[in-house]
Amino acid sequence: MALNISGAPYTMSEVSIGRKKEKCENCTKQCNKKQSDEGINSLQEKGVATGEVKESTSVQQVLLSACLACDGCVSENEDQRISQQNLDEINHVLALNKKCDTSKHKILVVSVCPQSLPFFAIKFQLDVPAAAKKLCGFLKSVGVHYVFDTTVAASFSILESQREFVQRYRRKLHNSNAMPVFTSSCPGWIRYAERVLGSLVTPHICTARSPQQIMGSLVKDFFARQQKLTPDQIFHVVVSPCFDKKLEAVREEFYNSILETRDVDCVLTSGEILHLMEQSKVTVEEVDSAPLDHVFGETSDPGMTRHEGRGSEGFLEHIFKHAAKELFGIDVQEIVYKTLRNRDFQEVALERDGETLLQFAAVYGFRNIQTLVHRMRKGKVPYQLVEVLSCPGGCLSGRGQAEGEGGRPDRTLVQQMEEHYSSLPVRLPESNPEVQRLYQDWLDCHDSPHAQQCLHTQYKNHTQPPSDMQW
Repeated sequence: MALNISGAPYTMSEVSIGRKKEKCENCTKQCNKKQSDEGINSLQEKGVATGEVKESTSVQQVLLSACLACDGCVSENEDQRISQQNLDEINHVLALNKKCDTSKHKILVVSVCPQSLPFFAIKFQLDVPAAAKKLCGFLKSVGVHYVFDTTVAASFSILESQREFVQRYRRKLHNSNAMPVFTSSCPGWIRYAERVLGSLVTPHICTARSPQQIMGSLVKDFFARQQKLTPDQIFHVVVSPCFDKKLEAVREEFYNSILETRDVDCVLTSGEILHLMEQSKVTVEEVDSAPLDHVFGETSDPGMTRHEGRGSEGFLEHIFKHAAKELFGIDVQEIVYKTLRNRDFQEVALERDGETLLQFAAVYGFRNIQTLVHRMRKGKVPYQLVEVLSCPGGCLSGRGQAEGEGGRPDRTLVQQMEEHYSSLPVRLPESNPEVQRLYQDWLDCHDSPHAQQCLHTQYKNHTQPPSDMQW
């Protein structure tokens, strides 16, 4: 089977940029770059407009999912750093590694998000575990040294989010910013919260780093020391379904100014990796399978697992069950969702003797986020936690792998990926022995300063929110 996407739902072809003069409906004020022909031309030159991307073989621009952050929020420095995250960058590192000057050699590490693997499973016509081994084999054949799965990092993010939620809940009567809590794994949502919603939202965002950035800490800190390397001797690539992850990788708090290195040096989408495979002109049958690596160096393969949730990391479900047990002594075996506006706006509640103890919501996609924002402005948010994702359907629907004709998600492809993803067995983060070992060997325990530094961050207000917004 040849590795090409001709006729497939997702293509890497160039996307034309439409001329739009209307106000950016997500912003609280007019966006000057979208109000003039000069601004529109600027958008066209950058290849960023209304959630669409203009691609070339040399520059891959960021896609801001569902327009949650127009390019007016992206500084010139950010735009430059984002534009460097493309296949040319990884090819440059591979070329340097072939030269005689070993001082410029890098250990090339690729971390693959579990939501990307169903995409490759469908393209390779294999199940997820087999596709992961084929992907690993291909990456190592072109010069990658280590290939990791970011599930271990997601386990850390979930566990830290669980712990933080319980702490916030217990101090809610004494701290007005304690509730509600918003999840922090989606960079499109974070950008919107910081740039548009402002200080009334940012204190409520969970401080746990996203799985991508925890993986960055793990690779550039623990793994680097284990390999007797400095962080700048490693070039770390993350494979993700989402273009917005490129924007997250260039945030200043994830940059080591002393060593001039980032936790994540480059983010490539699933589609870009498939494009790299096409350029190599290999077939799936020609690629040798190879097991994924483990940060402790063991070669045994425990098998692919996932967290709960239909297409993302399942933060809501894990936090809900943990909070029910920790705060109220209730074991929740199965979560029953109540659909509100649509499948991407759902509620779940914990009740006892007619009293509602907990009420969470999952809010995916721009339109539903806007509904949430309107409720926030009216002070009608009854939830203690909201899992917010900018892509309708969750992370599997990221446009770096699920975009079809007209820039819309290919629903058939997304459904197939959901089926592949749900076929993986669920393993609770608490039961992952690798995670528990890393808490001791890497972080010196759960509540150490080192754990706080590597697993948490802070989100800032970058704008003045409307004065009429209230909880």
